[in-house]
Amino acid sequence: MQPRYYQQDAHDAVVEHWKKSLEPCLVEIATGGGKALCVSMLAKTLHSLSKGKRVLCLAPSKELVEQNAAKYLLLGEQCSIYSASIGKSLRHKVIFATEGTFKAVAKSMGDQFAGVIIDESHKVTTTVKTIIDDMKQGNPNLRICGLTATPYRLGTGYIYEIDQNNHIMPHEKAREPYYKKLVYRIGADELIEQGYLTPIMVGNPNAKSYDTSSLKLQSNNKFKQSDIDKTFVGLGRETSDIVADVVAQSYDRRGVMFFAATVAHAKEILASLPPEYSRMIGGDVNMAKREREALVSDFKEQRFKYLVNVATMTTGVDFTHVDVIAMLRRTESASLFQQIIGRALRLHEGKTEALLLDYAGNVEVFAPDGDIFNPTIDARTPSESAEVEVTCTQCGGRNEFDMRHNPEQYDASPDGYFID
Repeated sequence: MQPRYYQQDAHDAVVEHWKKSLEPCLVEIATGGGKALCVSMLAKTLHSLSKGKRVLCLAPSKELVEQNAAKYLLLGEQCSIYSASIGKSLRHKVIFATEGTFKAVAKSMGDQFAGVIIDESHKVTTTVKTIIDDMKQGNPNLRICGLTATPYRLGTGYIYEIDQNNHIMPHEKAREPYYKKLVYRIGADELIEQGYLTPIMVGNPNAKSYDTSSLKLQSNNKFKQSDIDKTFVGLGRETSDIVADVVAQSYDRRGVMFFAATVAHAKEILASLPPEYSRMIGGDVNMAKREREALVSDFKEQRFKYLVNVATMTTGVDFTHVDVIAMLRRTESASLFQQIIGRALRLHEGKTEALLLDYAGNVEVFAPDGDIFNPTIDARTPSESAEVEVTCTQCGGRNEFDMRHNPEQYDASPDGYFID
């Protein structure tokens, strides 16, 4: 594979940083810009520069692990995958792994590794930090690089201390950032202008939007669940009118992704869509793995048009034909807002532009000036609630959440339930 110019530039910037510093560095490439190839290029180079030492490439889900490993194979190289939901192999020197699986062997194998490359690195989880700390006991000179489309986190702001222009980030923009320096950045607006991504237009809803005025951020930077339910669930006529508007505005479009607030809300959206052309995914733990994979495959093959999502399908799966995003939920996170928009940006034959229809006030919050690719980012006061890492029972991915109030001091299971 021949890299695009910016993929090569990003690679070169990281290698130059590695030669001078042991501090973790960061690359920002917009969703759809090809981070997977950058991960593979960096892994190949580091393996070579370290005279054959191992290189670890981490990703938060098995889908991303598989995608990144596939790109590495296209470079003509061999690699192993170490993920419980796919298989565990350490045969080859470059290893693509999910963090939840690899943490068990990180300390014992740390001295064999030259570095760690982290995809979706805005998710600076406790597990990732622990893996790196454990590996550094064996190799204090471990090189670290993260890649992300959204280098900021809800509540703490930007995840790097120094930007690509060597400016130190102010405390109100970046609180306790993990990465020392952003060594390279290219945004969606630049990639669209250069023809590497699909242009996206913010549409004008012809139906009444949801009233989100009751959604207020709590001390943990999240909305109260009861307020979410009150805002989005059980509004039959309102929701059906919105769905009808989305259908009308996308009559000549290829693929439409609805983003719902809750499972109940998603079912209400689905009930207003033509059943033969619509499916729902996410929030249903009873969906078998094969059934889920078949649904994803059918949508990619355009066997149905409307996909209703709840808390899923924002990373790790590429539906290149999607040209309409319908946001029927409000998110607290600028990062998630960008990831959702990114579902429609990838190039596809015959696709000339995409449409964003927002019925929940996200554009007004994150892009008051109309520039949806440069949201306003601020660090907030630290939450007093404890964070917990939860493993998804379907894909094995790990996510961080704030713990609910727990006066009884129950233990928490790996999948996020309190245990009496």
